[in-house]
Amino acid sequence: MEITVKTAQQLRLTAEEFELIKQKLGRTPNFTELCAFSGMWSEHCSYKNSIKWLKTLPRDGGRMLVAAGEENAGLMDIGNDYGVVFKIESHNHPSALEPFQGAATGVGGIQRDIFTMGARPIASLNSLRFGKLEDKKTQRLLAGVVHGIGHYGNCFGVPTVGGELYFEECYHTNPLVNAMSVGIVKAGKTVSATAEGKGNPIFFVGSATGKDGIGGASFASAEITADSVEELPAVQVGDPFQEKKLLEACLEVIETGGIVGMQDMGAAGIICSTAEMSAKGGVGMRIDLDKVPTRQQNMKAWELLLSESQERMLICVQKGKEAEVLAVFEKWDLSCSNIGEVTDDGILSFYMHGELEASLPAYELVLGGGAPQYTREYKEPAYLAKVNAFDMNAIADTTNLKATVKELVNLPNIASKRWIYNQYDSMVGAANTSTNAPSDAAVVLAKGTGKALAMTVDCNSKYVFANPEKGAMIAVAEAARNIVCSGGEPIGVTNCLNFGNPYDPEVYYQFVKAVEGMGAACRKFNTPVTGGNVSFYNQNPDGPVFPTPTIGMVGIVEDMKNKMTLDFKKEGDVIVLLGEQRNDIGSSEYLNKLKGITHSQAPYFDLEEEFNLQQLVAELIKETKVKSAHDISEGGLMVTLLESAFYNNKGFEVSSNGSSLRKDAYWLGEAQSRVVVSVDATNVAAVEAAAAKHGIKTTVLGKVTSADVIVEGENWGSITEWKSDYDTAIEKQLAK
Repeated sequence: MEITVKTAQQLRLTAEEFELIKQKLGRTPNFTELCAFSGMWSEHCSYKNSIKWLKTLPRDGGRMLVAAGEENAGLMDIGNDYGVVFKIESHNHPSALEPFQGAATGVGGIQRDIFTMGARPIASLNSLRFGKLEDKKTQRLLAGVVHGIGHYGNCFGVPTVGGELYFEECYHTNPLVNAMSVGIVKAGKTVSATAEGKGNPIFFVGSATGKDGIGGASFASAEITADSVEELPAVQVGDPFQEKKLLEACLEVIETGGIVGMQDMGAAGIICSTAEMSAKGGVGMRIDLDKVPTRQQNMKAWELLLSESQERMLICVQKGKEAEVLAVFEKWDLSCSNIGEVTDDGILSFYMHGELEASLPAYELVLGGGAPQYTREYKEPAYLAKVNAFDMNAIADTTNLKATVKELVNLPNIASKRWIYNQYDSMVGAANTSTNAPSDAAVVLAKGTGKALAMTVDCNSKYVFANPEKGAMIAVAEAARNIVCSGGEPIGVTNCLNFGNPYDPEVYYQFVKAVEGMGAACRKFNTPVTGGNVSFYNQNPDGPVFPTPTIGMVGIVEDMKNKMTLDFKKEGDVIVLLGEQRNDIGSSEYLNKLKGITHSQAPYFDLEEEFNLQQLVAELIKETKVKSAHDISEGGLMVTLLESAFYNNKGFEVSSNGSSLRKDAYWLGEAQSRVVVSVDATNVAAVEAAAAKHGIKTTVLGKVTSADVIVEGENWGSITEWKSDYDTAIEKQLAK
């Protein structure tokens, strides 16, 4: 067939990119070669519209053991000859079309990124966004995604230990499904995604290749439209039991000493793994595609190259060690085929039945090589004028605080996510310490290390919408705050940057400013960005989703004696607020959902103040001066108090001490840099003294009671009544 600009555009390449490909090859590519460039130069693989800004993030320092983006996932030192490997990625578009498989394969793919480096996954987390919960489409998508996450994770045998879930109208057409995995690896057992050594064999291992997932990378780099259902083959199909075998086999085969390099076949399938491994090692490969195991007959070369069938790995084997490697995969009843060998010419040569189908320079295909890098135009979004024009004084203060709080705890963004997490196995592996002792971040034992890892995912996208730079800073700060409130020390970040179309200057402004804010916060907390994922083209017919730079963060709990939980422990304990109350209701759930205000400023935030607060909390926990710690986020102070009370069915008696602030701002505002702690009466003075040393204001709010909730002298009833509303709100909505 004749290859023209139109052919390239049908494959989501631009006319300029088509000319660039011809220039790099010195000829017009054939269809198979053009398909390879389409997959590799898609935003999902090349980050062509984002890499310029990603490079501005702090990418080294601290405990980093490999440079950001150098391997499939981030690797950081946790001491005692162990490292932690972690990463977060999106599976948004597949989940919008086929929620069960889209979410399931998102979980499977992120686990492979962890164990392909030689690490054993010990925990999974997720960050989810959907449209309004009362909408039947949202309920269908939610049920499918949660079932997919639970099915894959539960069968694979890695606990789902944490996550977040928001419902906002802008995600109606395009939900966000971000999956994170965390693993540990012993020093000297890591494997690089590199091919080296002329003549070393290339093995294809795992599941056979089918037509599911073909073009998935380029599909992820386009907007969802009414015609997207026709691209259902771009949604992969997962098999968690096959992946469990693959995990064990890959970790075992490392022990043979026969592995030069290993990479999972994720986005863009075989073409991606062969190109990236070759480019990294400065080599080429000769691949016989007819030797690739298939589950469908007569697959064409381009289909084999671009298929994203799940549970597959590409391995570069030390010549002479083939038998040992094969024996391991035979033991685990996994297909293992020698499909080619390493060459020294830098060229990927793909053959079918002895005929050359494609000849491609590996370097020209990959990020950091010949893949294009663009600088897009950006401008301040027009809607920010409306945001900045918001006047709190135009909104009447709440006249019935109890009734307002009752409404608030029934909102799906505030209410318990019990219906979701009850479908996840959080206990498999017996390392999750947070199931029976909740803390702001999940705390998971890193067996063999003598330590635990604290981990969380965070992003309030309404804040980022209101102020992209400040909102992204808050996402980083809240993740760090959650880890500190759990007794951990934050060490590193992985991010999943979910935005609309990068060719829209207003969307690109959101992206640029969010990256700048994220970078500033990460530098302040000494949490370098180890890697992650960019997901553009998250659009609805009415416009883009809220900018959602999801932060996945990991911290170290050096001694489990320092693990801190969020629950009130004992009647009579004093409740102390660390941090200053502000006359601020900006972008709060209260203002947005109960007052119907869609455009308001992001809540108060000061990076230096936040850092000082976290230093204080870490000190108080280490010196055992507090009995619980819970940060203030969605729903404000009142929701934080209720959540601290629910677990042990303790009540509380609190007052605003005659504050001149608005009632709604005092109790329901979401100004940042505040933490509620409970303290033995004998330690209150010590807590106040420590806070003064760090320049942090303290307020004694009241005390823990046996059961009743008493606010400003008014008895609001038993904590169990409030807990019932909180626990069942989402379930009741789904039952309607």
